[in-house]
Amino acid sequence: MAAVRIEELNHLIGEEVEVQGWMTHFRSSGKIHFLMLRDGTGQVQAVIKAHDDLDPSGSNSWDGLEQESALRIHGLVRADRRAPSGVELDAQAVEVIAFSRDYPIQPKEHGVDFLMAHRHLWVRSPRQAAILRIRARIVHAVREFLDQNGFVLADPPIITPAAAEGTTTLFGIDYFGEPAFLSQSGQLYLEALAMALGRVYSFGPTFRAEKSKTRRHLTEFWMIEPEMAFCEFEESLVWQEQLLTHVVQDVLTYRQAELRQLERDTAVLQRVATPFPRITYDEALERLNQAGLALSWGEDLGAPHETALAEMFDRPVFVTHYPKAFKAFYMQPDPGRLEVVLAADLLAPEGYGEIIGGSQRIHDLDLLVARLRENEMNPDDYSWYLDLRRYGSVPHSGFGMGLERVVAWICGLEHVRETIPFARTLNRVWP
Repeated sequence: MAAVRIEELNHLIGEEVEVQGWMTHFRSSGKIHFLMLRDGTGQVQAVIKAHDDLDPSGSNSWDGLEQESALRIHGLVRADRRAPSGVELDAQAVEVIAFSRDYPIQPKEHGVDFLMAHRHLWVRSPRQAAILRIRARIVHAVREFLDQNGFVLADPPIITPAAAEGTTTLFGIDYFGEPAFLSQSGQLYLEALAMALGRVYSFGPTFRAEKSKTRRHLTEFWMIEPEMAFCEFEESLVWQEQLLTHVVQDVLTYRQAELRQLERDTAVLQRVATPFPRITYDEALERLNQAGLALSWGEDLGAPHETALAEMFDRPVFVTHYPKAFKAFYMQPDPGRLEVVLAADLLAPEGYGEIIGGSQRIHDLDLLVARLRENEMNPDDYSWYLDLRRYGSVPHSGFGMGLERVVAWICGLEHVRETIPFARTLNRVWP
């Protein structure tokens, strides 16, 4: 008999089945035992009436069966409204696949360092499994939206010869005797691919050597980066809000059980709908000054400022038209006000900060060369990138969505370290 998945059991009531998985809990009540089994798709309670044929230890005792022992159980599926999955399993045979001894993660308080050091086991917990299932659903929804709207998946390199975002946050490597770097962003390459394919996107790991210990930062994270030829700033904002709205509504539809597992208040997610409010950087400063968080013009927004602004709205909010002085060299200046750029950050509610950043790109060759020099960057290092402006340059725009921050916000997590299977932070590169 082929084993079935636990998530399928509510469609098999009254049938004999075989399930296999790992034991999470075990208790006895006289001659009846209750065993909770998980298999990665769900959990089910197996009810075992004790007799010799069902003794897995071979010694007329269940004492040897500990948490995370791997089992195969044959039994009858029975409806039970009290059970989380709506069914229980009346066990008829139990087989031990592998015993587990002294499992280190117990149902008690553990410190963060301990849990991160045992991340390879911590991911088995119901909470962490729920987060990773939501992450997978977010990835599915992103791909679905982009694929259905004519975006072509195109993969930029991870090893690059030059910086995209700034030379101070690069991880350098020795590339057969030549200096190279782990990618901060695939954007420059995606601009080239957009000139070939129209609308493109990449989804992959990016690396930032930022010495940051905040709850929003990882040194290795995943980004979704769409890039669009013949697309100006305002159209790019529409794509961003439509994408995020699709993702949130998809998770609300297909991951309700996981959101309940996380005890996530979904009211704020249910309010996510287009259009999103938009304020300029100048308007943001005015609002912050009124709120007692004064900034001078030309200063970048920090976490407290982003949180305060987000609290003024009931859904994600765009902050647009930032000073060019602290934005990337490739961002298009506003033709009506050259000291600001056609760029926007999308701030999530509840203090999660920027989850999408994007801009219209400079398409004029002379202006791009000037901006490189203003930023003390050598145009020769970007000769291939400048070719895009020499041969049929057109207005184009793009943006980057940080997957882990989106996961943290949708799940309502305190720190991004739980949003990725194995987090890489300033002080952690193991396991």
